[in-house]
Amino acid sequence: MQQDLAKSNPRHIAVIMDGNGRWARKRGLPRAAGHRAGARAALRLIRYIGEHRSASHVTLFAFSTENWLRPPEEISFLMKLFADFLHDNQKEMIEQGVRLRVAGQIERLPKSVQESVRLAVEKTRDGGRIVVNVALSYGGREEILHATKKLAQRVEQGEWTSDQLTEAAFAAELYTAGMPDPDLIIRTSGEMRLSNFLLWQAAYAELYFSDTLWPDFGPDDLEQALDVFRHRERRFGRQ
Repeated sequence: MQQDLAKSNPRHIAVIMDGNGRWARKRGLPRAAGHRAGARAALRLIRYIGEHRSASHVTLFAFSTENWLRPPEEISFLMKLFADFLHDNQKEMIEQGVRLRVAGQIERLPKSVQESVRLAVEKTRDGGRIVVNVALSYGGREEILHATKKLAQRVEQGEWTSDQLTEAAFAAELYTAGMPDPDLIIRTSGEMRLSNFLLWQAAYAELYFSDTLWPDFGPDDLEQALDVFRHRERRFGRQ
């Protein structure tokens, strides 16, 4: 029986950007330097995908729910780095047709970061070239629990019956509502796990693991991942 190959580019690429700390440590630099280099790598990836139409949607795992357990000074630095990233690159995102989304427990972010997120999302809402979804204060299990609670409330209030709870209804309550599920999930730095990332959405995603530390991940690395993706057999349980 003929098997389906992913002959074209994925619609949605999701990236677990791992290795900033190790990148800095290898160079005798503070972790902050690794995070700055990681932010530059993220911008480089967004530019490349947008210019080459490698995908219409990108999700970047920037800060997990578990990352709140890191030292307070590192968390504070990361929050400022993210706010500065949005401010410094907002004009370019608009010019490049980027529409920004943010997925996660936004209410846990510092008020100043929440405001930066709100402004960037508002300013880029008309971007039609590429959707960039940043997973910030995000955890896959928390997302599923969040959606479950929202649907349970509807049932409790008599708006719905349990028979109306379909996969589509559930997906509509996720942080990624309205986005296609990821076709390709890339993780850098040699680790081979999802780490609580897009657990529902990853059901049929192709997984690609790169030994490259995130700050060093560039266009050539992405093209290698895309080449592997195009030669994967995507059967979706049909064969």
